Amino acid sequence: MTFADPHSQTHRAQQPQQSAHEIGEAWSKMVARRRLYTGLGLLILFVAFVSSVKFADESNAGHFIERLPHLFDFVSWLVPKDWNDVWRALFDIESPNHQTGEEYNFALGRVPVWGSFYIPEYFELMIITINIALVSTIIGVVFAMPLSFLAARNLSPSSPLRIVVKRFMEFLRAFPEIVIAGLFAAILSIGPVAAIIAVSLHTIGALGKLFYEVVENIDMKPDEGMKAVGASWAERVRFAALPQVLPNFMSYALLRLEVNVRASTIIGAVGGGGIGEELKLSISRGFGAKTVALVLLLFITIVVVDQFSAWLRRRLVGEHAFLLQH
Repeated sequence: MTFADPHSQTHRAQQPQQSAHEIGEAWSKMVARRRLYTGLGLLILFVAFVSSVKFADESNAGHFIERLPHLFDFVSWLVPKDWNDVWRALFDIESPNHQTGEEYNFALGRVPVWGSFYIPEYFELMIITINIALVSTIIGVVFAMPLSFLAARNLSPSSPLRIVVKRFMEFLRAFPEIVIAGLFAAILSIGPVAAIIAVSLHTIGALGKLFYEVVENIDMKPDEGMKAVGASWAERVRFAALPQVLPNFMSYALLRLEVNVRASTIIGAVGGGGIGEELKLSISRGFGAKTVALVLLLFITIVVVDQFSAWLRRRLVGEHAFLLQH
């Protein structure tokens, strides 16, 4: 008959408690170390921010810090004297003050269609902006789709080609649309063509990245089956990969359309045509009613485009794709 050693039993009982105590101390040390690193990072960021602001203030001829209280003074310049002029400017209705200057000559911007029927000037400019975004999105999708299959690791025909295509798309999205538009506006003159080229190039690069990331996550079993029957690369893409990725492609394309509407508006400020150019001129001249009308129309248009795009994505992709999976 054997008897258990009471000292050994006590040692085994204390061992889990010591291990738990050691884990707790290690956790406390790790948390303290992370808090220290976070504090140092925030301190470095604060010092860098203060130094940057000080440098900018010294470099600015108007002294940024001194002029900061007057940051929103321009808002008072753009407040309409008569708020009814906002609606008159929006629909090109003649203002009672039209004889006082160009600011109130709203009827001059009418676009005649037939007889007394006309399209308000700002509505036509908004249509031009939407057309720029729509055409640019279509061009971007048409070129980004084939490039995405060439850039995907699991479907690219060769590794060197994949690297070249990825670097090419990175180059296209490396520059903001407004920079590209300014370059092409200098070459092709001011107009929507330069805006379409700029937005299209950036869209190809941006959508190409999103598309090839989707392609790299597809189920490869259909592709293996196509390989087994001797299908070509184009046939594998068409029948094995495209059916899997097409819903996501359409969703990303519609999302990009929303982005391009905003980009097309900004590009108008550098001569890309559309409503952005008129908004820039209105602000620079201090035309309050026209500026408010343009901002209102732009806001309503973006909300409508966003809502329509979201509805269309749900119809194409399916309601189930937007629900939480349990």
